[in-house]
Amino acid sequence: MDFELSQEQESFRKVVADFAESEIRPYVAKWDEEKIFPLDVVKKMGEMGLFGLIFPEEYGGSGADFTTLCIAIEELAKVDSSVAITLSAGVGLGASPIYHFGSDEQKATWLPKLCSGEILGAFGLTEPDGGSDAGSTTTKAEKVGEDEWLINGAKAYITNSGTEITGFIVVTADTEEGVTAFLVPYGTPGLVVEPPYRKIGWHASDTHGVVLQDVRVTSDSIVGTIGKGFAQFLATLDEGRIAIAALALGLIQGCRDESVSYAQSRHAFGGPIGRYQGVSFKCADMDVDVEVVRNLVYKAAWLRDSGRPFKREAAIAKLYSSEAAMRAAKDAVQIFGGAGYMDETPVARYYRDAKILEIGEGTSEVQRVVLSRMLGL
Repeated sequence: MDFELSQEQESFRKVVADFAESEIRPYVAKWDEEKIFPLDVVKKMGEMGLFGLIFPEEYGGSGADFTTLCIAIEELAKVDSSVAITLSAGVGLGASPIYHFGSDEQKATWLPKLCSGEILGAFGLTEPDGGSDAGSTTTKAEKVGEDEWLINGAKAYITNSGTEITGFIVVTADTEEGVTAFLVPYGTPGLVVEPPYRKIGWHASDTHGVVLQDVRVTSDSIVGTIGKGFAQFLATLDEGRIAIAALALGLIQGCRDESVSYAQSRHAFGGPIGRYQGVSFKCADMDVDVEVVRNLVYKAAWLRDSGRPFKREAAIAKLYSSEAAMRAAKDAVQIFGGAGYMDETPVARYYRDAKILEIGEGTSEVQRVVLSRMLGL
């Protein structure tokens, strides 16, 4: 068994970590407070090749493995989950469906721009009245004429759907043949992007609902196979769950590092609070979860890169890591005491950012359904 990353991957980790420290950490509090989407930083991430990591060189990608993408997400999330989810969603929900299921023409048209970070793609599956029950799609696509489709409906909670560089939104819609995915270019008449949500966390990420009012697209906008859109998206989710687990791993490390530093510098009752077990044990538990989650994340990523089944391991990694992130954030705020409840401290932001990890890319309950079914229950 070999648990080491390659020398190239370790060098890449340092590059991303240095970028996060120099380009994100000094500004993250301002972005969070003012709910700023850091477009300049996202463009720099594109210039670094982060959005094209796992895609072939013929499309402007790097041809790297999924493990390398997880490294990037982890390092960004140590500093800011909003930037990390922008990358995760940009790759997993924006570009991956085009790469895995798109036509040759769709790949040639969109992937080079996605890989370079020139544009971001978004994916609309969730609806206002359908969250975990994603199969109950009410958005409808009706074929009109020989080659056109008319789409009507609404989608909710879509990451990267309203930025200045959003290029398209892939939406699922019910057709006579079943749920089908359609690529709708940004600016298409009838595609209405609603105002941004007022979220608990992820303040520097972009999230909107969209409404489709008599949106007309042609058949070459269909992504994948007619009637197979839901199955395609479920396959996409398996990779996305590993990526979310990598994000959770970074957040747990951020909580641990901030907590250890505070426990060493904050004095009470005649000494640093870290000498008291009520504090030190919480830090120790975070360290345990860092190690456990790291092994879960990178085992799942290794299985995916090896071409082996990874659905179970992705669900386990996502379930455990997201709940561990909530524990770590809760304990970090407790260690900081009253200061932890103030937005001026990073742990307050970690606390607000952690909760969505138990919801997005399949709730904790959905992960338990997946796992229990795989047990034959």
